Order: sequence, then C-alpha cells, then structure tokens
Amino acid sequence: MFFPISGAHISPIYLAVIGFFIGILGGFFGVGGSFIAGPALRAVGLDWNFAVGTDLAHIVGKSVVAAKRHRALGNVDLKLGLIMAFGTIGGAEVGAQLIQMLKRAGNVNLVVSVVSIAVYLSISTFMIWESRKTLSQTRLPGGTVKGAKAKHDPSAFKHVTSGIQRLRIPPMITLPASGVTISLWIILLVAFVGGLFSGFLGGGAGYIRMPSMVYVLGIPTHLAVGTDLFEIIISASYGTFSHAIKGNVDILIALVMHTGAALGAQIGAISTQYFAGPKIRLAFVPLPLIGAVIVIYTLMTGHKL
Repeated sequence: MFFPISGAHISPIYLAVIGFFIGILGGFFGVGGSFIAGPALRAVGLDWNFAVGTDLAHIVGKSVVAAKRHRALGNVDLKLGLIMAFGTIGGAEVGAQLIQMLKRAGNVNLVVSVVSIAVYLSISTFMIWESRKTLSQTRLPGGTVKGAKAKHDPSAFKHVTSGIQRLRIPPMITLPASGVTISLWIILLVAFVGGLFSGFLGGGAGYIRMPSMVYVLGIPTHLAVGTDLFEIIISASYGTFSHAIKGNVDILIALVMHTGAALGAQIGAISTQYFAGPKIRLAFVPLPLIGAVIVIYTLMTGHKL
C-alpha cells in the first residue's frame, strides 16, 4: 500500500501486526514501544524523521486505552504523571529540534541509528543485571517471589534509590499513591531526559522513563507502568504536534498501526496483574535488544526487511 505523505510502500497487515505487538508491550510494560516501532518502520524504508513522528502519533491512542485499563486496576499515580508531563514536554521539544538539525545536515538516519543502538543495549544490560539479582535475593521455596504486587516491590538498586530520595532539595513532593516523598527537581529531571529521548528516538520513551521511575524515583513497578502510560498521553500528544508541524508525521500509517495497538494494549494491561515487579522488569530486557538488532541489521546492510 502506498502512503503519500511519507512516500512509502508498506503492507497494512505488517503495520497492524506491529501495532498489536506494541500494544501488548505498552499495556504490560508502560512503554510506547518505540524501541520496536521505530526500527520496524525504518526497516521497511521509512526515513527516521517519519518513523519518529509517526510512532508518536500512533502511541497517543494506544496509551489512552492502556492507561484507562491501568487506572481501573489502581496502577496510576495521577499527581506524579501530571508533574512529569511538564518536564517531558520540554525534553520532547529539545529532541524534536535535534532531529530537525540532523535532517538539515543530511545525516539523521546514521546518527539516530547509532544513538538508538547504544541506548537500547545499555538499558537491557542494566535491567538484566538488576532484575536477576533481585529475583535471586527474593525467591521463596517453591520458586515464588515475594511481593507479587507489593506497594514497594524489591530491587537490588534500592540503596541507590533511597540515597536519591534522601536528597532534600526543595520543594519536596509527597506522592501518597506511590508512597514516595522526593524533590520536585529530580522528578522533572527524570521526565526531561525521558522527553528528550522521546523527541529524538520517537515513541513515549517509556524504555527510559519506566526504569527511571523505578530505579531513580523509587516508584513500585506496577504503578510505574500505569503512570508512565498516563503521562505518555500528554507528552506524546505534544510530541506528535511538534513533529507534525515539522512535516514528520504520516497520520495514515499511524491510524493503521492503531487498529492493532488498541486491542493489544488491553491484553497487556490485564496481564500485569499476574507478575511480580522484578519479573516484569526481567521480561522487559529482550525488547530493547530486539530493537537494537533491527537497527544494526538495517544500518549495516542498508536493506529493508
């Protein structure tokens, strides 16, 4: 099928299947799925600037569906999500401007590919270390894990998180839903970094923000998943608008992807109720690796999948 906005020929079945798969990931991990969607769109010939902007557009609708389900399950900290939206929007605009600079320089595809590979590999390496170590420390006889959906699920990185929470940089923000008190500036910094990667690599940057909410802010994993989806609705909407006025969004591709994503998001959100926080984090590990492999293949061969 030909999409005139981006000038790409892509199978709508391929887009719907990718959307469905990303919907499941988004509902389960609280991520936009850009570490899969961006490389998947690039692999079928879409330029990175269109892959980034279009991915943001399809994420908005999917996140509404998944966040609504997580809200019903009690997995959303509305106060935290609203605060983070401000930092994320600022970061997303900076990321979008960087994309524009690279597009004008004519090297957007190479630079974004290299950065995405480095980011995806770094996240997976850290999370496999932390989640495996945590599971080994919390496993009970019979193979079960303490705290299937605990208010404060265990983490081998907890000593660092506690140290960050003890930084008394006013104003301090109390988050009753998450059971955390922390500096407003730390929340905004985490949100800004997530927004920066959202604007630069596409998607809601949940692959940065969800782990950051757990490891830096100390938010329980289930709440981090739901809250990130809620926050993505706001930030991805702004990111979509920013990229749209720069000519980086193919709305037709986004709509086709959303047909699969809406169903997948429901399935993913419900599935979180059956897994402990450390297991959710461990299951997350292969996903950025998949994205990195797709980008490496496309970068090195120059071929479409």
